[in-house]
Amino acid sequence: MMNAAHLRIHVQLVGMALFWGANWSFAKVMVQHMPPIVGASLRFVFSTAVLLLWLYYRQGFAPLRALTCAQWAGLALAGFFGIYLYAVCFMIALQYIPAGKGATSVALNPVLPLLLAAWLFREPLNLRIFCGMVLAVAGALLAISRGDWAALFSGGLGSGEYLLLAAVLSWSAYTLIARLLLKGIPPLISTVVAAGSGSLMLLVTSFAVEGVHGWQQLMQAPPVAWMSLAGVVLLATVLSYLWYFDGIKALGAGKAAVYMALVPVFGIAVATLWLNEPLHISLLETFAKIP
Repeated sequence: MMNAAHLRIHVQLVGMALFWGANWSFAKVMVQHMPPIVGASLRFVFSTAVLLLWLYYRQGFAPLRALTCAQWAGLALAGFFGIYLYAVCFMIALQYIPAGKGATSVALNPVLPLLLAAWLFREPLNLRIFCGMVLAVAGALLAISRGDWAALFSGGLGSGEYLLLAAVLSWSAYTLIARLLLKGIPPLISTVVAAGSGSLMLLVTSFAVEGVHGWQQLMQAPPVAWMSLAGVVLLATVLSYLWYFDGIKALGAGKAAVYMALVPVFGIAVATLWLNEPLHISLLETFAKIP
């Protein structure tokens, strides 16, 4: 029988999946009222600040001072792919595609790293994992192409879809960098430093691309945009990552990662109920294909 502590962990992981799914709708509202890179910068500046406070409360800053130069470089590289490049593609893509459609791409995130890990590191792939990957890819691509498989190969996809796929590739690169360069670094430390380095890159890019005028546009942003930013920072970034770390610690990485399969489900549901996005038949079919 499941004890109270394990029940709490499972409830937290469901909450994590809910907030990560809702993250697409939060960000969709943000890009409707804020320049996308400015919005991404705000997300990770505030998230880094909160995570630093949490790190200081839990462990102090001694673990940061203990990092080697090679580890700092690896974390900066992880921040480039997993925070900076992913956030840029993610936010700009939402200017062109519905939030629910974007959420389906989460099903692709584990697939490429698993295949590359099997090729580069000889990690085993059993039949169950392979079938799960096939279903995940089929479901996500079905939703991204809105059921038109030929569009994937005939140039029928738009900028949003290609940016979505670029975000998946950047997340895959981040995962492999973590596998290669970040061994021995606690998850909270790696998240804090990667988020901090990525936020600095985003800040520089926002001023270079969107300029001071982009930041001035924040003065006209309505309360719903700031509430969405708070949801992205506190719920979808800080709280969800902390719950995910608790899940990994209590259940192991594999079992905790299973809950990622719920993210597209929650993402589509929140976008439909909150943003009134139409529920295309390809999204409904995606539910059946998520392993």
